[in-house]
Amino acid sequence: MSSENAYYVPHDAKWPIVGSIGLTLFLGGFAGQLNGTSMAANVMIIGFLVLVYMMFGWFGDVINESESGTYKKLEDVSFRMGMIWFIFSEVMFFAAFFGALYYIRVFSVPWLAGEGSGATTNEFIWSGFEAVWPTNGPAAVGGEYEKMGAWGLPAINTFILLTSGATVTWAHWGLVANKRKQLIMGLAATVLLGFIFVGLQALEYSHGYNELNLTMGSGIYGSTFYMLTGFHGFHVTVGAIMLLVMLVRSIKGHFTPENHFAFEAAAWYWHFVDVVWLGLFIFVYWL
Repeated sequence: MSSENAYYVPHDAKWPIVGSIGLTLFLGGFAGQLNGTSMAANVMIIGFLVLVYMMFGWFGDVINESESGTYKKLEDVSFRMGMIWFIFSEVMFFAAFFGALYYIRVFSVPWLAGEGSGATTNEFIWSGFEAVWPTNGPAAVGGEYEKMGAWGLPAINTFILLTSGATVTWAHWGLVANKRKQLIMGLAATVLLGFIFVGLQALEYSHGYNELNLTMGSGIYGSTFYMLTGFHGFHVTVGAIMLLVMLVRSIKGHFTPENHFAFEAAAWYWHFVDVVWLGLFIFVYWL
């Protein structure tokens, strides 16, 4: 058992191996599906179901241990450090993609147009290519398309995410003040706004593909657009699911003003998602 000076270590830690089996089956099935292997889809589905089973089981154990008072100060510090490093890894993940966008716009496209050391490239390989953004690459490899405007659905989604950051903070204030109703209302509003964001992004993608001819094949602009916004949309979905779990737990009476790190971790993640979107809105949609 845990004490103030001893770290709690589970005696029956079966979930890591279950998760490893599920991940192996899922990725192996996915690879097989890409290569046309028979039964690969079934293997991928089984792996996914094993992962879902692992998450419900493992997270359920952690919740039960938390609610039973198993975790003390040392475990709390460990959880906080783990979440901090996890979010830092996500910052680096998006930094790589923003860095790729910066390199393309500031260096690659001007070089192809003959600026700096790219004069030879422009003269002998891509004569006549002009450095403009957005671009579908030399020789218009992606075909004609239209840029996604910033002041339609993207601006609405920006307002939605900023509002959701305020509602989750309001929910946190309610938790600290031991106002359960405010906590639940704030979380419910945040979850709703999160899924509305995802729905509007799906609508935006449909508009881009069907009406603007903006696809993954629309040169470097199309590929970077969907890479950055797509990964962000995935993170919004994950964050909304996390907050939905926090909402269910809050309704069940979990969390106290003194013990609620699970809620804080989900809120940290949500604020991170908000900040990343502001960068996306400025550098992908606006500029």
